[in-house]
Amino acid sequence: MPRIDYHHHLINTLQGAAQPLKEAGTDHDVLIHAIREQVKGKQFVLIGEASHGTAEFYRIRAEVSQHLIVEEGFDAVAVEADWPDAYRVNRFVSGRSDDREADAALSDFERFPTWMWRNTEVLAFVAWLRNYNEETGRYKGQQESVGFYGLDLYSMTTSMEAVLAYLDKIDPQEAAVARARYGCFGQFISNPQAYGYAIASGRWDSCEQEVITQLMQLQRKARLYMEKDGVFAGNEYFSAQQNAELVKNAEEYYRAMFRGRPNTWNLRDRHMFETLEKLSGHLGSRLGREARIIVWAHNSHLGNAAATEMGQRGEINIGQLVTEKYADKALRIGFSTSRGKVTAATDWDGPAETKTVRDPLPGSYEEIFSQLETKRFFFDLRAGGEAVDMLGERRLQRAIGVIYRPETERISHYFYATLPRQFDFMIHIDKTEAVQPLPAISHRRAGEMDETYPSGL
Repeated sequence: MPRIDYHHHLINTLQGAAQPLKEAGTDHDVLIHAIREQVKGKQFVLIGEASHGTAEFYRIRAEVSQHLIVEEGFDAVAVEADWPDAYRVNRFVSGRSDDREADAALSDFERFPTWMWRNTEVLAFVAWLRNYNEETGRYKGQQESVGFYGLDLYSMTTSMEAVLAYLDKIDPQEAAVARARYGCFGQFISNPQAYGYAIASGRWDSCEQEVITQLMQLQRKARLYMEKDGVFAGNEYFSAQQNAELVKNAEEYYRAMFRGRPNTWNLRDRHMFETLEKLSGHLGSRLGREARIIVWAHNSHLGNAAATEMGQRGEINIGQLVTEKYADKALRIGFSTSRGKVTAATDWDGPAETKTVRDPLPGSYEEIFSQLETKRFFFDLRAGGEAVDMLGERRLQRAIGVIYRPETERISHYFYATLPRQFDFMIHIDKTEAVQPLPAISHRRAGEMDETYPSGL
């Protein structure tokens, strides 16, 4: 078929398969119904985003999640955020904190990029989740609340502090020993990148054994601690254990920094996957049944990496690991946009800016989607048929992280992907708006990297 005829046929075929979405500000009944039809028996629903700063991605993701919680009985939302920061939100939605408002519960998200979780869309969802737990008798009750948890890797120092705070409360003698173990980091506690470099250059001994020993000691005393700590003890102990696990994995991450990107990327995504599995096991043991969890993260973490250029570079991600282990018990949902506005920074630690998203590159999925008559739609990529076959052609796909540099867009923000192998649903909003950050003072925490370092994803 001549190229021009093929292109017209492609657009017409995709137009026929695209399922329209209502305009902004309305319920997305058709989308919700299609997703609910596919989640029967699913343990994990992975909901992505093509940028960390697009309002529609956050809003639709929250709406879908609300329906999955209310109508399908999902038990938790796990997000691309650090465990201790997100666990403060979890305490709030469960009625176990001193925070009175959702804004206060989100205040531990205080370092770059604060807007990723401190924005008006997340604020509304957190407030809704607390109200839902209260209205359904889960709030401060014996029944397990629908929770909010973090999966990410970067909060080494904050996680150390959380472990010590837990031990100070429940076992002061062990807390003193733990402080000595974590003291191994010495001068590098406020500069983990320098710790990694010092290890690589042979100038400092690894703290690997100390952090492993601390995790094992915490695990060894699990029964004792949970018997001491009251009705919420299982959750508090589990949180302390996850913080200790995070310290161990973060220490390995910083040692691996000087061995190259695939190594550190894979350590990070494997940590997030393992945290998801541990969370699933913990919640399942408390619920007496298989836990069902919704995951929020960037497309690049939740789409199957084996279907992308990332996989060809030797990179894995949560989506691939979930797909390989859980197969038909997981559903992957991606987003895309062609133009509009996005909240992003130009440089690390730079201010949040409202940036214009450039028109997509010729031949990319986004450019193809922009030519459809329908401007808000989704594809069910599990449905098969000619449209799905045509979308199986390897194409460029855009990924905007917390950094957006339009002047280097092809190198900085595009990679090749095969869409039907990557996701089960793709939602496209052709023109999008920037997410609105909450007021915040962004600053570094000693001993921690920027969120999403080094890729911005």
